[in-house]
Amino acid sequence: MAGPDDPKYHCRAIDGIAELTRSNIPMTESPFPLEPTAAEAQAAIADEFALFGDWSERYQYLIDLGRKLPDLPDALKTDDFRLHGCQSNVWISGEGDAQRLDFRAISDSAIVSGLIYLALRVYSGRSAAEILATEPDYIAAIGLAKHLSPTRSNGLAALLGFIRERAAATQG
Repeated sequence: MAGPDDPKYHCRAIDGIAELTRSNIPMTESPFPLEPTAAEAQAAIADEFALFGDWSERYQYLIDLGRKLPDLPDALKTDDFRLHGCQSNVWISGEGDAQRLDFRAISDSAIVSGLIYLALRVYSGRSAAEILATEPDYIAAIGLAKHLSPTRSNGLAALLGFIRERAAATQG
């Protein structure tokens, strides 16, 4: 991780357009990545969700995962960092370069926070190339697409789009 004197770049979502901006808000310790590769993260997610017999248990697990997200500083819970396209409030920040991009995000919705946790588990702490090469197969593998409302599906698509845009931006 970069030292305190290194410039930090955070992603800001402003009117649906993401841009890199310099910030003095340090990246807190992130729990991600948990697995060495995005593919292994997706496989682990599928294995974990397979342990649950029905969707009420899976939703509870999503809520529990969302509670594991580190909180964001209040300075990042502003419109500048709000992810547009979500019905719930979602704030996201990212920093890094093509070799490693770290994301942090949070929502005021328990289930959406769980969706964020899954996305960050797959993509945060990875190289831009790995992010761009990794389709979110975990969504179909756990049957998530069939069990999300249209507004949550749109929000998840916005989150994944934001992550991919940041990765593409680093490859210039």
